[in-house]
Amino acid sequence: MKRSILLSLLLMFVLTVTGYAQKSPVDETDMAVKGIPRKGQRVTIQLDSKRVDDSWLKHLNEKFGNKVKADKGVYSMDGVIIEEISKTPVRVISKVDATPTGTTVWWSLDLGNAYLSKDATPVQWKSAEGFLKDFARKLYREDLAIQVAEAEKALVSSQNNHMAVIAKSDAIKKDIEKNKAKKQEIQQQLAQNAAELLQYNNQIDMNLKEQEAARADIVNMRVALEAVKDRMNKIE
Repeated sequence: MKRSILLSLLLMFVLTVTGYAQKSPVDETDMAVKGIPRKGQRVTIQLDSKRVDDSWLKHLNEKFGNKVKADKGVYSMDGVIIEEISKTPVRVISKVDATPTGTTVWWSLDLGNAYLSKDATPVQWKSAEGFLKDFARKLYREDLAIQVAEAEKALVSSQNNHMAVIAKSDAIKKDIEKNKAKKQEIQQQLAQNAAELLQYNNQIDMNLKEQEAARADIVNMRVALEAVKDRMNKIE
């Protein structure tokens, strides 16, 4: 049972690694935030939404010095500089959503003179696309690192289990040798017991003969006694 669980974990790890060969697509999509439609970018990540959400918030805070404001699942930042995208302060609105195939991270950037879009700001759009893809790759690497650690633990556990099975086999072999020795000892005791029984039977036969001889002696003694008495009676 334990071995099958370990094999399942390793198989899941291999399948997951194979799945990560696919890219993290970034597309342009509109989203209504608090009733206001906004154009923005969206990257799809095939990981748990809670984990992606926590990592995205942490990533933004680390990148921009804890300037993120959270309001009912919507993250916003005012006057931050994203050097990879713009040298001037921008306003960011972002949202993380769970989907049937994973999680999407969406954001909209107000560059001051225009909103980020593929047609209006192609250079900034490409840079922002790289920013989102870098984040997705970071998450995938972290997830793979966790799975590698889990696979290594499973491997160590499997090796330990293998050593335990070998040790168990050695213990069984020792028990078999002990059993053989005990059997031999019992056989010797049985042989000794049979010899003793034969000796006791011989002693019984001898005792019967001795009893017969003793009874014959008694008879002879009685005959002799009667003869002596008879002679005494004949004395005149």
